[in-house]
Amino acid sequence: MDVGGITVLQRSIKQLGRMSGVKVIVASDGTVDLPDPMPANATVRQLAGDVPAAIASLQDELGNPDVLRGDVVRVHFRRMDGGYRVVDEATRRRAEDAVFADLLRGDLGFVARHINKKISFRITRYLLCKLPVTPNQVTMAGGLIALAGCLLIATGEKTAVLVGFLLAQLQSILDGCDGELARVRLQQTARGEWLDTVVDDLLNIALIGATAVGLWRSGGSTDSTWLALGAAGCAMLLVYMVIAYRELVKQGEGGDVLKIRWWWARGRDFKSLLAGRDDRSGFNLLVALGKRDFFVLAWLVLVILNQLPAVLVYGVVIAAIYFVVAVVQLVARPRPRHNTRST
Repeated sequence: MDVGGITVLQRSIKQLGRMSGVKVIVASDGTVDLPDPMPANATVRQLAGDVPAAIASLQDELGNPDVLRGDVVRVHFRRMDGGYRVVDEATRRRAEDAVFADLLRGDLGFVARHINKKISFRITRYLLCKLPVTPNQVTMAGGLIALAGCLLIATGEKTAVLVGFLLAQLQSILDGCDGELARVRLQQTARGEWLDTVVDDLLNIALIGATAVGLWRSGGSTDSTWLALGAAGCAMLLVYMVIAYRELVKQGEGGDVLKIRWWWARGRDFKSLLAGRDDRSGFNLLVALGKRDFFVLAWLVLVILNQLPAVLVYGVVIAAIYFVVAVVQLVARPRPRHNTRST
């Protein structure tokens, strides 16, 4: 039976394949499909005759290793105890509920947790998991949707601008779907993490640039102030991207900018900074204003209220904060410790 788009057995084998220092023997009677390709640390032993007796014989041959059932869904793959045994539709649904509930990690923004995820979970679970699509394809599709929105915003026409920001919000929701699909299917890759980050950052630049062009056009193209402000915001975000990506490569943290260890945070990353804090704390509220899930929705609300200039100002302020944080990261160095001796 399928849980999150892959069979229970395939999920178990893929989870074991992600554990370092573990050798996996898959004892199979050939009646169910196995992952293709198999994990590098897994080999298959075909069973013949009486299956329980064949398993007992294999255990003796291998020196009585741990035996795990193939019909159990383990939400936390680093622990092989517990889990949900799947034997019918009711237990399958309960296991899938647990898999998706585990996606609500602690570093999610307020809008992502309370609004976007309520929609993206349903899209991922009831649509994407049933389709032969990859997480990277979902990322690119969302990016194209938002890019179409940017083209509409750049026209400066009121209705087109509104539809453009609606498409940007749709992409923000789909931005959760690609990660959800990757995690529930155990398809996370470093390439996918980088693709998700780069697409989001480029779209942020495109949205600010499109807003500036839209304001310029709606004002009769006589005042270039909006273009200058938009260009400044785009430039600052580009500088932030270069520095942030340099830090990711330097620190070996993959493509997730939340994993960057910042000097101003005493070497801690955002995930550890947000862990255990109340969502209503001053720090978390301030961080929320600069998180993509929040400001994309906030921009849509501002457009509905006919406040497109406020969207650009908001975007440039965010770009300035990102710029300052990145530049400080680039130029700051830890103070050397001096040994002092009394004479």
